[in-house]
Amino acid sequence: MLSYRHSFHAGNHADVLKHTVQSLIIESLKEKEKPFFYLDTHAGAGRYQLSGEHAERTGEYLEGIGRIWQQPDAPELLAPWLSAVKSLNHSGNLRYYPGSPLIARHLLREDDKLQLTELHSSDYPLLRNEFSKDARARVERADGYQQLKSKLPPPSRRGLILIDPPYEMKSDYQAVVKGIQEGYKRFNTGIFALWYPVVMRQQIKHMLRDLEATGIRRILQIELAVRPDSDQRGMTASGMIVINPPWKLEQQMRDLLPWLHKTLVPNGNGHTKVEWIVPE
Repeated sequence: MLSYRHSFHAGNHADVLKHTVQSLIIESLKEKEKPFFYLDTHAGAGRYQLSGEHAERTGEYLEGIGRIWQQPDAPELLAPWLSAVKSLNHSGNLRYYPGSPLIARHLLREDDKLQLTELHSSDYPLLRNEFSKDARARVERADGYQQLKSKLPPPSRRGLILIDPPYEMKSDYQAVVKGIQEGYKRFNTGIFALWYPVVMRQQIKHMLRDLEATGIRRILQIELAVRPDSDQRGMTASGMIVINPPWKLEQQMRDLLPWLHKTLVPNGNGHTKVEWIVPE
């Protein structure tokens, strides 16, 4: 599991979807004055250099943020996420991409709190250094799933829990469901946002069935595919499972996904999806 480095994939189509959803949820939480808690279970390094060896080797960002960066007709719903990207690229040239912790840092307010967890021996020191001067943030090298037990519920009783494991081990597909179950038991009013890759569709179907079997209500699925499902190697799509989504999120993503799909997938392959796995 710890061989995974997000630096190879930073800014790709999956990040575009994940961070758009993350940003819209954070903006929704900010509509109330009361502070909230942000928990990132698999936080990564925080900042990624797009001209670095890893990003250059795959070039995935060119078909993700590279296709949206400085688009004149970018929808207003993308503004919070794009403002976080622009905050790292003052020159106007796309040199860095913010991971979910830096997007949260950019969007959260002074009284909101961040709890960031990362296990990778190379990424953890980078993450800790990024947040060394941010009094709102606590950075730990610890098991992300364990945080769903130990850090919930937060004192504010409001929050977003982002779960974004590497899925390099097949057990992650079961571990995320168990983790959500544990977290929801402690914090059933929290917003849980789970990212998933579509490499083998059958794994996702099993995961969704397991989530349904938990008895948790209000589970929304948002998916963006850049290629049809395949039994060949590689990710064809990614998605976000959101439990207790803000009331506007479903319509926001229905409005946004057609533009994202057209921009990211000029040949029209793949699909988009917004549907309830389990309704109210």
